[in-house]
This record gives sequence, C-alpha cells and structure tokens, in this order.
Amino acid sequence: MRRREFITLLGGAAAGWPLAARAQRQGAMPIIGFLNSNSESSGQTPDRLRAFRQGLSETGYYEGGNVVIEYRWAEFQFDRLPKMATELVGRQVTVIAAGYNVAAARAAKTATTTIPIVFQIGVDPVRARLVASLNRPGGNLTGVINLSNEVVPKHVQLLHELVPAAKVIALLVNPTNSPAAENMSRDMQAAARTIGLQLHVLHASTERDFETVFANMRQLQAGALVISPDGLFTGRNEQLAALALRHAVPTTWAFRHDAVAGGLMSYGGSVTDQGRQAGVYTGRILRGEKPADLPVVQATKVELVINLKTAKALGLTIPLPLLGRADEVIE
Repeated sequence: MRRREFITLLGGAAAGWPLAARAQRQGAMPIIGFLNSNSESSGQTPDRLRAFRQGLSETGYYEGGNVVIEYRWAEFQFDRLPKMATELVGRQVTVIAAGYNVAAARAAKTATTTIPIVFQIGVDPVRARLVASLNRPGGNLTGVINLSNEVVPKHVQLLHELVPAAKVIALLVNPTNSPAAENMSRDMQAAARTIGLQLHVLHASTERDFETVFANMRQLQAGALVISPDGLFTGRNEQLAALALRHAVPTTWAFRHDAVAGGLMSYGGSVTDQGRQAGVYTGRILRGEKPADLPVVQATKVELVINLKTAKALGLTIPLPLLGRADEVIE
C-alpha cells in the first residue's frame, strides 16, 4: 500500500472513532457543557446533579477522572442562557447537557447544530420544536422528558378530591417560561371544565410577584392553588409554601422536594430518575453514539406525596382513599 493511501485510510478511520477516544488521543479529556436555567443549590438541583453523575458513572465516566464538566447556571434568568450556550460552544465542549427548562434546550440548539445536546425537560419536545419525533429525533438533540408537566391537569382532580367545596381554583405559571406556561394553562383549563370548576391563571416572573399572587387569589375567591413545575417556584418552594400557609391556601406541586419543603401535596415525575437517564445518554454520546439515533426517553416514575403536617396546619382532613394512593406521607 502506498504511503498516501495509508494516511488517507487512517484519517477516515479516525473520523469514526468514539468522541472520548479521539479526545484522549489528542491528550485532552472530553468536556460536558452543563447549561442550566436554575441555580446550583436551589430546590432539587443537588439531587438532580447526583443522579446525572450516577448515570454518567454507569457508562464509565467520572467527573474529574476521565471527563470534565463545565457548569453554567442562569439563576432563573432565562435571558442569560443564549450567551452561556455560546460560551460553551466557544469552549469546544464535547456535548451539552441542557436543563431543566425548555429555554435552556432552545438556547443550546440555537448556539450549535453540530455539538450533541442532551436535554432534561418536562414538555413535549416535538411540540416545542426541539426534535423531529420522539423515536427518531434527527439533528443534534435528544434527551429525557418527565411527566411533571403532562400530569399537571391531574392536580385539578386531586384538589377537587381534597377540597370539594372549592369551585374556583388557580394555576400559578411563570410567563417567561414559554411554551410550558401556555401549554399548562390550556391543559388545566380543559381539565377544570370537565369537572365543573373555574380556573384562573396567575403569573409570577420574579419572587417579588408572590405576594401579589396571593392577594389576587383572595380577590378571585380561589380555594386552592396549583403551582406549576417551574424552576423559579421550585427554587423558592419554602417561601411559597410559607405564604400559602399564611394565607390558608391548599397547594399542589410537581415534585416531592416541594412537599418536603412544606407544600400540601406533590404529584409528578421523579427528577432523579430523569437526571440519571440524562447522564446515561450523555455518557453514551461520549462513547460515540449519535443523538439523532437515540430516541427521546420518557421517565415514567410518578410520585404522590402528601404532607400531613401542612394539612393539619390548614385544618384539612385528607380523605382516606387519597391517603391510600400516596407513595409517601410526611408526618
């Protein structure tokens, strides 16, 4: 074989080597760009991070060992995400892990069409125009979705069972988190109509709006509140739970962490299950698999958690059938 043919053959083979192997050949570890809409210490973020690292370890990758993770935290300021995504692209990361909000996934998608992206979101990624389909995402994105947003309409039924006298209820959304807020508002309105309830959608885009939310609830005579699974709210769940208790408002949330923080009840997908699977997908891409060939995974584990301490403080008696369906009761 001629020398030129040999070099050409060798170059073609190298192009197909796994990303991690190519990075090691070049004397550098692969880099994961971790683009996140939340803050590092807020809400369930520490649990999600542990789960993500566990998923990575299941594919043989360990932070500080054979992979580097570059973190970017938007601190709930979604307008910071595009610049952070661009920074990670300039850093020439191997893969971008985007969460926990569709805004982070969109910022990453806008910033690059070549670097693989693994998202963690709670909305339909096809409806959000992130992927072509769940089975064959196409392009450079794939990821894991949970049922937290999809099961929000179920909260209407749970509240109706818990406080049957309430004919008016409210939904709290963050209007800057679109399309999640729009989709949840539409789905919740439809769910409320089916059981004869009136639903009011209330907005809060910063914590300064929280007091106004409860003042509006009083004017609307709403008897219960569904708090959407937005990072702004879950990151400040103790503050919101305390306000709800002070105003004697029963609340439902999406995540177990929120019920532990004092919310009356939570019902939604497991964020740790989602985080672990996102870590696994990230590891598989580092090993050379293409996001276009990895179907979007739906984390199917759903948890119902009831805080009896909060119920007692609100003067509520939890119906026995509802208690019997709970995965966890906090006393």
